[in-house]
Amino acid sequence: MKISFSKKIAVIAMGAVLAISACKNSPYPGYDMAENGLYYKFYKQDEKGVKPQEGDVVRIVMSWKNSKDSVLFDSKKANPSGVNYIEFPIQKSTFKGSFEDALYMMSVGDSASFIISADSVYLSTFKAKELPNYIEKGSMLTFEAKLDKITSKSEVEAERNKKMEEQKKLMEERKNAEPQELAKYLADNKITAKPTASGLIYVEKVKGKGAKPTKGCKVKVNYTGRFLDGKVFDTSVEAIAKQAGVFDERRPYEPIEIPIGVGQVIPGWDEGIMLMSPGAKGQLIIPSAIGYGQGGGQMPPFSPLIFDVELVSFSAADPASAAPQGQN
Repeated sequence: MKISFSKKIAVIAMGAVLAISACKNSPYPGYDMAENGLYYKFYKQDEKGVKPQEGDVVRIVMSWKNSKDSVLFDSKKANPSGVNYIEFPIQKSTFKGSFEDALYMMSVGDSASFIISADSVYLSTFKAKELPNYIEKGSMLTFEAKLDKITSKSEVEAERNKKMEEQKKLMEERKNAEPQELAKYLADNKITAKPTASGLIYVEKVKGKGAKPTKGCKVKVNYTGRFLDGKVFDTSVEAIAKQAGVFDERRPYEPIEIPIGVGQVIPGWDEGIMLMSPGAKGQLIIPSAIGYGQGGGQMPPFSPLIFDVELVSFSAADPASAAPQGQN
């Protein structure tokens, strides 16, 4: 079917009107405006691809800059380990035309640019109390983003549950292994000292002189803490710290001063130090029940510990310090 010249002109004119209308909708050349006011430009788009849903974890390579073209964030430079992306769970949109809205438009493999209100990003999404001095009020931010991966909320929950089960199993294994490990250590080192009711074993190396500290006394103690395999994890002695590779130039290496028997230290210390007199040197063998229990930080769960300790001195209890306090 032939189209008359006049109809061709009409089609061209209509296209021109639509183009002008689109330009009016978006003041930014090359960007379209979504119904929520988000300005977007796709470099690569899979319109039929799966989009993220609320609660999914997205992995994106992204950057953003302010109205003066200053780059404020770049995921390719943010992580010193060399990872060029960031991952986070996508939440509800924090405002119309938000970056969350931008992500909801994308499929895996898509790359795009978005122009978003800086005021709304900082005050609504970032929950800032006020705009930073490098952000002009009423200005826009330009986000560049590539969506690399979507992990569904159900997959995230399944992985979390799996890790929790693995951790639970590990904890049970460690708990069951502790008595055997401790018994082997005592046998290998020919330690015959009997445990106290709490399970503490005190091996005296050098006998002290005089009275023993009581609850609330301030004690000065030199110590070295080791795991059963001999690895040092902490010490107040500089030479040992350097030899063991745990030296920290930010801390002083000298006897520590603490109130004893008031929960400032682990129960094994509270009990053990009160068995010593000034000048005494000994070894505290502390099961996890009176140590660090289920662990945390560098301390593995259900780990019996060995402390070589020296009670340098102590001062009389301060009535105020004798009151129960929370353990550090």
